[in-house]
Amino acid sequence: MSTSPYIIEITKDNYQTDVIERSAQVPVLVDFWAPWCQPCKILMPVLANLAEQYGEKFILAKINTEEEQELAAQFAIRSIPTVKLFVNGQPVDEFAGALPEADIRKFLDQHIPRESDALVDQAEQFLLQGAIDDALALLKQAKTADPANSNIDIALAQAYAASGNAEKALEIADGLPADLQEKPEIRVLRGLLFFEKQLENAPSEAALQERLDRDDNDSEARYLLAVRQVVGQRYEDAAQTLLELMRRDRSFGDDAARKALLRLFDILGDDPLVHRYRSRMMSLIY
Repeated sequence: MSTSPYIIEITKDNYQTDVIERSAQVPVLVDFWAPWCQPCKILMPVLANLAEQYGEKFILAKINTEEEQELAAQFAIRSIPTVKLFVNGQPVDEFAGALPEADIRKFLDQHIPRESDALVDQAEQFLLQGAIDDALALLKQAKTADPANSNIDIALAQAYAASGNAEKALEIADGLPADLQEKPEIRVLRGLLFFEKQLENAPSEAALQERLDRDDNDSEARYLLAVRQVVGQRYEDAAQTLLELMRRDRSFGDDAARKALLRLFDILGDDPLVHRYRSRMMSLIY
């Protein structure tokens, strides 16, 4: 029996109180194990050590599946060790097997709030208000306090992009771990910076429209007009303009219209426009 305040043994009698109800206040990591399981014996001290290190940020709850077969059956536990994380009374994530400590930390950090996340939230509010310098100052403070928090890096990249420092924003984005490179926030960031870079030394929208009025086959003008529409957040206009360019001149800029559409889709995420215009793009391709 553990004497740690962060590690508890769970039975059917205290499961409701110490897992379901307690997870409304703090995440509860439930370890399903058995005395005969060798991987369980490897995993147990790792989890116990992490529970002590994280302190009150999560509770480690241990369920002996040999003694608590009803609980094991309730969660359809077929192999052990199986570890489930409960938040607000519900299992929100899980892993199986004796993972290395670094992988378990990564698993926990996806769900357990960090003190530096509060600074990130505050910095994001500054960004929304246009107070970019204040946001950057706060994020640098957070980075010093908690250099391992990847949420700070993502917010820093966004803040540098908002400040006009695209080079620094991309440097930070490129330095993120591979699994974070595909996060929606980073895909949006890269998409926006791509379009903004296309506008370096580009004519005004009025001048581009004038060029198209004179020559309806001016592919460069049509492309740059679409880019200006993206940067101006007129996304449907941009999609229509890029589709028209695809229809007229697929070879322009090494299929630049299609590539720009894909970047626009990254920016839009799950917006209904994506499904509509992706279908139209595919029909032009095939």
